[in-house]
Amino acid sequence: MGEQDDFLGQVATVARRHGVGPGEVREVPGGVANRGFVLGEQLFLRVSRPGYEDDLRKEIHVVPAARSVGVLTPAIVEYDAGRQLIDAPYVVMEQVHGTEPTEVPAGLAEQLARLHQIEQPGPAALPEVEEDGWGDPWRTIEDLADRGFIDPGTATWLSGWFTRLAERVDAGGPKVLIHGDVAAHNLLAGPGNDLRALIDWGDAAWAPPAMDFAKLPLTQVAALLPAYQHHLRSPAATRRTSPTVHTAASASARTAGSSDSEHELAAAILWFHLSWALAKLPAAPWPNQRHWTAPTTSRLLGLLQFFTTTPPAPWGDLV
Repeated sequence: MGEQDDFLGQVATVARRHGVGPGEVREVPGGVANRGFVLGEQLFLRVSRPGYEDDLRKEIHVVPAARSVGVLTPAIVEYDAGRQLIDAPYVVMEQVHGTEPTEVPAGLAEQLARLHQIEQPGPAALPEVEEDGWGDPWRTIEDLADRGFIDPGTATWLSGWFTRLAERVDAGGPKVLIHGDVAAHNLLAGPGNDLRALIDWGDAAWAPPAMDFAKLPLTQVAALLPAYQHHLRSPAATRRTSPTVHTAASASARTAGSSDSEHELAAAILWFHLSWALAKLPAAPWPNQRHWTAPTTSRLLGLLQFFTTTPPAPWGDLV
């Protein structure tokens, strides 16, 4: 038997442990951080790839916290880092039946509003979640100009744009628990495009809530934002909050209905889209990837497309 056969035999052992026969095990292609296997009709196995063990361990803490505030994500059935059955950490989770959506699924705005209730430091069971922040786009712009990716005039214009955005955002605002990779490949939707689950929490972090909108195209973000802010204001958004969870939603709700709040959130989201777009410019091409941000210029071209198609308020005021 080869190494691959040995590994699949180990997977079958885990499946049998949960009452699933080898004939009911099927590998799902793809997955950067984990290999995934369908175990019958009710369970799903994810086995960490080398170098991503910490991401899987993080999920063990994040998933229960997200579920405690009503976020739709599969429950964890078993986590094992002992390498006795499989020579890698693995997690067995409930299986949610759905497909990758082609557009923003109904219910995503409410799920993000629920998740963003969990304000740092959050429950004591979240020690594995790192902190992420605003970065330094001015330094990025300076570096791009020094390396010849942009001309000095464009660098001055971009620096001024970030300076204007900085006047609109509250960099000292609360950091919340974000999913960190809200994109189509991490969403499961039903036949009516209703959201059934938000999956894969390996990129979860304490960060500004705006960062969770940075991996969706701005056209989708602009359509999603009104419902997101509505759910932040709604009592239903805090109804299922655990007593151990601090809520950012209550603080945000005081201003969520105002134009100032709309401008602040949109400006913060634009900050991440633009800064990440610029940071990606020097990267090497990454062909044959399904995510829209994989090509080095996709984000910048997405920004160009968005702002040349008469975006809704308040976006037009942010250029």
